[in-house]
Amino acid sequence: MRRYEVVFVFAPTLSDDEVEQAMENFNKAAEEKGAQIINVDEWGKRRLAYPIKKHTEGIYTVLTLEEPAAEAVNELERRFKVTDSVMRFLSVRIDLDLKRAEKLKSHREKKKKRTTGARQGNEKKKEMAGVQGTGYG
Repeated sequence: MRRYEVVFVFAPTLSDDEVEQAMENFNKAAEEKGAQIINVDEWGKRRLAYPIKKHTEGIYTVLTLEEPAAEAVNELERRFKVTDSVMRFLSVRIDLDLKRAEKLKSHREKKKKRTTGARQGNEKKKEMAGVQGTGYG
C-alpha cells in the first residue's frame, strides 16, 4: 500500500460549517476510490507566505491516506482544481521516505552493534596483554 499526504489550503472566507462539509466531500471521494484515510489533521487558519487571490491567510488541512494506486489522489486533485474554495494543494507520496528512514535506522543499529562489539574485543585483548606482559623474566 502506498501512503500519501495531501495538504490543501481553503480560503479564509469560509465558515466552519462550509469547511467541514468540503472535508466530508473530499473524504467521501477518497474512500469511494478505495483509499483508506489514516489521519485528518486540521491546522486551522494560518498566515500565508505570500498573498494568494488577495488573501493573506488560509485554512490549512493535511490528509494522510493509504491506497494501492494513485486513483484517489488523482480524483482529489481534480476536485481541488475545480473547487474555488481551495486556493492551493500539494500531494506527496511519503511511503518511500518512511521506508528509507527504517532502512537507515536498521543500518545505524547494525553499525552500533559492530562498533560496540569491536570495543569489547579490544578491551579483552588489552586485558590479556596486561596479564601476559607482567613477567619480565
